Amino acid sequence: MEKVTAKELKSFLLANIASHAILNTDDNKAYDTIGKNFAGHDVVNHSKEEYARREPDGRLVTTNTVEGFFALVKRGVYGTFHHLSKQHLHRYLSEFDFRYNARNVSDGERTEQAIQSVVGKRLMYRTRPCV
Repeated sequence: MEKVTAKELKSFLLANIASHAILNTDDNKAYDTIGKNFAGHDVVNHSKEEYARREPDGRLVTTNTVEGFFALVKRGVYGTFHHLSKQHLHRYLSEFDFRYNARNVSDGERTEQAIQSVVGKRLMYRTRPCV
């Protein structure tokens, strides 16, 4: 998104989240009308120092997971990559997704998972053969 507006945010969320999902957000007002497009919308009120809560049905309402993922992405940009191009953004995010989901395994297990994930794949930037 070039500029994060309620309209752009709504368009993005509707295109990428199933309508039967329960949306968990912070108390940003931009989410108020967007949340009505989903099966449910739970809000944590950061301005009142609420960061997570357990609902009576046992459901956890929090944005901590996505904030942790975003923190990993920011550390990667500031510390390693310095810039993420739009053209390859999906590739960077795939790497961060892998890192986040493998954060609780040993280095050896993570290495094994990475090697197994490339079996049968070939990274190609061109759709036609080089001549």
